[in-house]
Amino acid sequence: MGASALLLFGATGDLARRMLLPSLYALYDDGLLPKDLRIVGTARSALDDRGYRDMAEDALSEFLPGHDRDGASIPAFLEHLYYHPMDILAGDDGFSRLSEKLEDTSDGLSIFLSTAPSLFEPTIRGLQAAGLAHDGVRIGLEKPLGTDLQSSCEINDAVASAFPEDRIFRIDHYLGKETVQNLLALRFANVLFEPLWNEEHIDHVQITVAETVGLEGRVDYYDGVGALRDMVQNHVLQLLALVAMEPPSSFDATAVRDEKVKVLRSLRPITCDDSVLGQYEGYDAELKRDSATETFVALKANVDNWRWAGVPFYLRTGKKLAERRTEIVVQFKPIPHNIFASRGANSVPNRLIIAIQPQENIHLSVMAKVPGLDRGGIKLREVPLDISMPDAFAGPRRRIAYERLLLDLIEGDQTLFVRRDEVEAQWQWIDAVRACWTETAKTPEVYQEGSLGPEVADALVKRDGRVWHD
Repeated sequence: MGASALLLFGATGDLARRMLLPSLYALYDDGLLPKDLRIVGTARSALDDRGYRDMAEDALSEFLPGHDRDGASIPAFLEHLYYHPMDILAGDDGFSRLSEKLEDTSDGLSIFLSTAPSLFEPTIRGLQAAGLAHDGVRIGLEKPLGTDLQSSCEINDAVASAFPEDRIFRIDHYLGKETVQNLLALRFANVLFEPLWNEEHIDHVQITVAETVGLEGRVDYYDGVGALRDMVQNHVLQLLALVAMEPPSSFDATAVRDEKVKVLRSLRPITCDDSVLGQYEGYDAELKRDSATETFVALKANVDNWRWAGVPFYLRTGKKLAERRTEIVVQFKPIPHNIFASRGANSVPNRLIIAIQPQENIHLSVMAKVPGLDRGGIKLREVPLDISMPDAFAGPRRRIAYERLLLDLIEGDQTLFVRRDEVEAQWQWIDAVRACWTETAKTPEVYQEGSLGPEVADALVKRDGRVWHD
């Protein structure tokens, strides 16, 4: 069953302005939303329906991709927007009036909940009291979902008191990115890669999520969590799970998530020698206080199963780095015997690079012979095979992640959402990393803004005879 109403908590915040409202308009403009869908926003801002529509119009004007849309349908779209000002902690009366604003939800209601972790429990309690947790209601949960396993379980318990697992949609927006999903197509829709996707042929895997920005108004939140919990616990570990998972029996929510959680439970607890912490110079000045919070982390992870025995996964993420880049690098092993060595030709191992942002493409390096008569010896050269996703699919419009995730929430497809056992497996591994740091009093290494991170991160891979892909 679809939904006849969509309820947005945090409806005046940065996420709503930048991502949710432009995504909903794009879906509306393409005729993908139910034609009578009511979109009700709620937040503490003192707005009425007209005021919220004006705010939404401004947000669309600022953040809607101009090359994709002419905005002709904006006036009609705005008529689907309604607003109810509410302080979640003010009591159940606000939720009762919110229910009146939503009108009849018997045909289905989808909720997008983006709020502070401390407000999850009163929000769920208020929804229940107002009759907004019935069998036709689905709830999407935006991170952060806790700061460790215990707090995550408390939040999940609170949500589970009103909603069964098949109506809970935990959001990791990376899973909505086109190239991330193309990783599954690359592996499981092509006979070329899957026979090689194992420890016999792959030397190691690198996953990099690099940002050029700093805190950007998230000072208090970020200093309380750091890079490990802000990025590795969710985005990076989800990418690792997609790379390492076994082939699911089908592309549906249960089959895909069953295989991902097996990978997450197979992660070997790391030692402190397998982790690097960094903090960009000037972070303390930005905070106006001393802090040991890491803004960079690099880890060497291992998946203890037959497919990946002995294959390290090098993970890194950080802020104020040289470039914005999210990519997965699959480094294959060298050929077992170079038949061209006697003719003076060297062979470089193949490498598959799956670029996720800022540009989406797939790059495979292969060896080819340099043209010539070869009287001075055969020359081999690494040749890139590039698949630029925008060029390869010039017809279909590129979708941003929240378009897909919001539509899946409204339609009830959980495939690209995170299940509770996945979240808990991720937190168990992350908590063990942090416990190791605490026990050894490990502190961040300072690195320069605009660099590649602390130099000790290079040593993490160099000691294994490898280098980062930069």
